[in-house]
Amino acid sequence: MIEGRNIICFASNWFYDPTSKHHVMRLLSERNHIIWVNYHASRRPRLSAADAGAIMRKLRQFADGPRRVTDNITVLTPLVAPLPGNRAVAALNGRLLARQIRHVLRGLPRRPVQMWSFAPDVAYMCGRFGEECVVYYCVDEFSGFSGYDAMKIRAAEARLARRADLVITTSQTLYDSKRDLNRNIVLVTHGVDHEHFAKATSPDVAVPGDIAALPRPILGFWGLIQDWLDVPLIAEIARARPAWSIVLIGETATDVSALRALPNVHLPGRRAYERLPAYAKGFDVGLIPFRINGLTRAVNPIKLREYLSAGLPVVSTALPEVSRYGELASIAGGAAEFVEACERILAADGADDEFMVQRTTGRRGSCRAAAARQAAMRSETWTAKVSEICEHVQHCITERRGCGADATR
Repeated sequence: MIEGRNIICFASNWFYDPTSKHHVMRLLSERNHIIWVNYHASRRPRLSAADAGAIMRKLRQFADGPRRVTDNITVLTPLVAPLPGNRAVAALNGRLLARQIRHVLRGLPRRPVQMWSFAPDVAYMCGRFGEECVVYYCVDEFSGFSGYDAMKIRAAEARLARRADLVITTSQTLYDSKRDLNRNIVLVTHGVDHEHFAKATSPDVAVPGDIAALPRPILGFWGLIQDWLDVPLIAEIARARPAWSIVLIGETATDVSALRALPNVHLPGRRAYERLPAYAKGFDVGLIPFRINGLTRAVNPIKLREYLSAGLPVVSTALPEVSRYGELASIAGGAAEFVEACERILAADGADDEFMVQRTTGRRGSCRAAAARQAAMRSETWTAKVSEICEHVQHCITERRGCGADATR
């Protein structure tokens, strides 16, 4: 493992629900200090209530100054101008960011510095801190996000990838599309907080009251409810099986009026990460009903591993990374295929000789099938993934020292 470093991490908001970047940096913080930069200059704000609210929250966070959220993690919300693609603004942002980050660094022990970025457009920060290495951790096809200038973000990402000592990709699609940008590029798929989600099969965990009494089966989802979710598909499934319950947990950031009109679709809103295993215990099937487009073809949904760690069967649209899991996940196209896949899963569980009914919760499922899903995830922990990543980073540092600073770029 990497240790004794000050790691500058450019990422989305620390105060969001846990993502891959949170899991990776929390583990690295056990032996290093992390300066987490809440980077928010990748997209030009729109004239909307949502963006206005986000700007106000960022300004309040900036006014609070650097915040020590754990012993070894300091969160910095910098003052920068969100005008991507403007060279003058990039130069200004570079000076502002460097000054604010150096201020935090001065309060830490003098140690080697590394720069890690989950944002695609911070090449202008490379080399400002005498860092021993730059890591670009690519988790999404950013040019596919709504509101992003696809051409500018691709160009910015290419500049960062070429400046980086190591590029990490989390799906085969991302690896294939970025491999020409840097010779030191690797594929390391996402991990999972396995022990946390495995609590779903514990008898000590109770299904939350807001779903415990819903008609079964319950088809469940958690995550940001954004425009990559196939709302028409979900509505069609709900109409096809009005006796089933569909529960979508998460903050809503897209139009879901078609779902709110259906009595068997439930949108309870965001729920704390700590409570998700209890909700999983109440689900009969975990759903990944994403639209299929350039963004989602590159995604590697962490919720797949979370569902499986909770012992849940999974039905998903044809995302390439989900398809790689073979029999552990069922792939479906339209609503009819989703319904058929769910019915097949429920029938198989019911026919299993270890079929059970948990009297305290009413959840149906197979002990044997759930145990097999959980067993498949035991080796895919975040600890294992971070250990693998650290080996790649150390190799790049060694290579750079031996061949010169620009040898890997």
